[in-house]
Amino acid sequence: MSAELTAADAPAKRLSDYRPYPFTLETVRLDFTLDPDATEVRAGLSFSPRQEAAALELDGEDLELVSVAVDGRALTPDDYELSKTGLTIPANALPSQPFTLETVTRIAPSKNTALEGLYMSNGMYCTQCEAEGFRKITFYPDRPDVMARFHVTITGDQPVLLANGDLVESRDGYAEWVDPWPKPAYLFALVAGDLRAHSGTFTTMSGREVATNIWVRPGDEDRCDFALQALHRSMRWDEEAYGREYDLDIFNIVAVDDFNMGAMENKGLNIFNSKWVLASPETATDADYERIEGIIAHEYFHNWTGNRITCRDWFQLCLKEGLTVYRDQQFTGDMRGHATKRIDDVLALRGRQFREDRGPLSHPPRPDHYREINNFYTATVYEKGAEIVGMLHRLLGHEGYRAALDLYFERHDGQACTIEDWLKVFEDSSGRDLSQFKRWYTDAGTPTLRVRDSFKDGTYTLEFEQETRPTPGQSEKLPRHIPIEVGLLSENGDEVVPSTVLEMTEAKQSFTFDGLATRPVPSILRDFSAPVRLERDADTSELAFLLTHDRDPFNRWEAGRALAQKVLIGRVLGQETDASFSDAIGALLRDETADPAFRALCLNLPSEDSIAQALYDQGETPDPAAIYAAREGLARDLATAHKTLLAEIFTSSEATGPYSSDPEQAGPRALRLAVLRLLNRIDGGARAGALFASAENMTESLGALAALVQTGQDAAAMAEFRDRWQGDRLVMDKWFLVQLANCPPEMALERAKALTGDPLFTWKTPNRFRALMAGLSGNHAGFHRADGASYRFYADWLLKLDPVNPQVAARMSTAFETWTRYDEGRREKMRSELERIAAQPGLSRDLSEMTQRLLG
Repeated sequence: MSAELTAADAPAKRLSDYRPYPFTLETVRLDFTLDPDATEVRAGLSFSPRQEAAALELDGEDLELVSVAVDGRALTPDDYELSKTGLTIPANALPSQPFTLETVTRIAPSKNTALEGLYMSNGMYCTQCEAEGFRKITFYPDRPDVMARFHVTITGDQPVLLANGDLVESRDGYAEWVDPWPKPAYLFALVAGDLRAHSGTFTTMSGREVATNIWVRPGDEDRCDFALQALHRSMRWDEEAYGREYDLDIFNIVAVDDFNMGAMENKGLNIFNSKWVLASPETATDADYERIEGIIAHEYFHNWTGNRITCRDWFQLCLKEGLTVYRDQQFTGDMRGHATKRIDDVLALRGRQFREDRGPLSHPPRPDHYREINNFYTATVYEKGAEIVGMLHRLLGHEGYRAALDLYFERHDGQACTIEDWLKVFEDSSGRDLSQFKRWYTDAGTPTLRVRDSFKDGTYTLEFEQETRPTPGQSEKLPRHIPIEVGLLSENGDEVVPSTVLEMTEAKQSFTFDGLATRPVPSILRDFSAPVRLERDADTSELAFLLTHDRDPFNRWEAGRALAQKVLIGRVLGQETDASFSDAIGALLRDETADPAFRALCLNLPSEDSIAQALYDQGETPDPAAIYAAREGLARDLATAHKTLLAEIFTSSEATGPYSSDPEQAGPRALRLAVLRLLNRIDGGARAGALFASAENMTESLGALAALVQTGQDAAAMAEFRDRWQGDRLVMDKWFLVQLANCPPEMALERAKALTGDPLFTWKTPNRFRALMAGLSGNHAGFHRADGASYRFYADWLLKLDPVNPQVAARMSTAFETWTRYDEGRREKMRSELERIAAQPGLSRDLSEMTQRLLG
């Protein structure tokens, strides 16, 4: 067994150092004999040399090597080199023609708490191999550009034995699987356990019948049907929208409780975190249903954008992830409404990726170096990567985008590709030069787009200036190619210039519109056409006008958000604010023609973290306590000003009939709960208490509970909720999260401390740890206490988790990424905790790299 690896064992990997693997790997034969403490893995790898006199270098970590042979000839330790990171066989010990390498290794899945490679979850064997987990299963060239066909046999006493591909043979204690499509090792999967299947069939566009299964542990069978139907909708949508047909005879999804990620797209055998599969009206919220549908679609869409065409190396991660996120966003928009989906996506982008871009963790969508690839599964790779694909779609139009994607699939099927390959198909199909556009992939940071306008003699002029601030390792920023969708409105709200896409390619650039009778009101960056920060000195009357009249739903919402932000920042800074936002909200509340889900989004005030960032961007030092007070005060004032109208909406939007998660019911429920959050400030929690007592679905039950937590008078409801749901691990994750994320800030830390002593706080389970710690860090004023006590508590738990699960510890450390934005006292306290973590002996590679990057 190799010694545990430390940060010192991981030198920086650089994109410029990429070299093709010197061998072609044709086929892989894996034979597993499962045992919790001593699983035996027999591997037969069929290699062909691509160059002369090359050593065979195989990755391997935490493996016990039993034997190694080449073409049946056993090798002795003198014939190879075994290290903590792998196995190397020198060229002189290898044939010059094709050969088969055979190894036997042993691993202990029951001791694998990092949940990477082959591990156990509640008695079930499970794998997670992306990005570099396969090297913890057997010695292998664990890199995405090495693609091979896999033949797998599994022997064990588990009733269900699953792997990639199609099932060839199955009998008691034995299963044989063959995947006919070449794939990299990170897409390998194996699951074995006592599982139950919720099954169906799907007929593809060519008439083939595919068996579909959702595998869960006993007792969860009644919460699988939504996931199965979501899978079928995804399969049909991919055929209709992209012309992509599924290519195996079976598609399996397995729900696993202990999982570091949301889900994994392994070929034909998707492994999911249970929270993104299991759903019933009593246990899942409307948001859960939408997220389950989106994640199932995302992992299914990877079958073509990630599996059939994968990435050449991990620097190209945004190639598969950005494209697939964009595809799942399109899908959800088609299923549930594009306007609200776009707003939700931008909220996530700003809340995670913009914050990432403004801090020490900023990096390009395609980084040029890394130490631990697990730390680059970021919002920049995923969400910003999707925005870049969306900009290409906008620049080329729908037909041009579809032609480029058709060419991409035709040209690169079965290949491991790069960003250059991806952009080349767009250039070849459209005839456009995208060399400047490529900077979106290679440059870090969020561009700021400043706008000025003028009107004279019927000509309206928009003057744009773009600037991207220096980021770590990139001090000079050249102009980017920015698509700016613009519409112009008359004073009565008519569109005098409908939506048009302006293409900005220079640092400063002007666009004119002629023949206008009066000065128009501009609607700029419609549908959020580029991931930039828009700066324009629009007064409150113009924003109120746009909130009332804009034809673009995103910019209508954006105007309301900008109004709210002006009011909140003014209150934080002690400035006088007018009633324009409250008046505009009143008009919106009376607009019964507006989509209820859209109205709900407009009622949700900007988060405390977003106000802190806005203050910091304006050169102010954000005070978390003042931001909390300003937000609470504005919510209270809105509730007081519109209490009669809000009460009417709360009563009239009550759903009737059986529960459904579809938009027709989910929208009114979202509006009702948004109204409740306002009324809760002035009715002492009376409506929340009544709704909690009568709720028949988790959406309303949890929404009411969150409102009660907000009042600080939730003890009885919390106890009742715990008593009812303590046997359901996914619902209890919600219980841990809701009472920390929503409680008054002065209560947050003490609650967190108490909850870590609760017998249900199984901290080694990723979902449970994330729920509690994300609840605390998401309570902005509670986490950023002036005395730094929350910082120390949080850092203590990261250090406790790191030896057990380094990936989760590293990802949760991003709670400290905004440490430079606050006052000196808070800055020093956060920095001190980061330095304490960094100095910990034996710190994992994952957490070590993150703390070093956070410290700059």
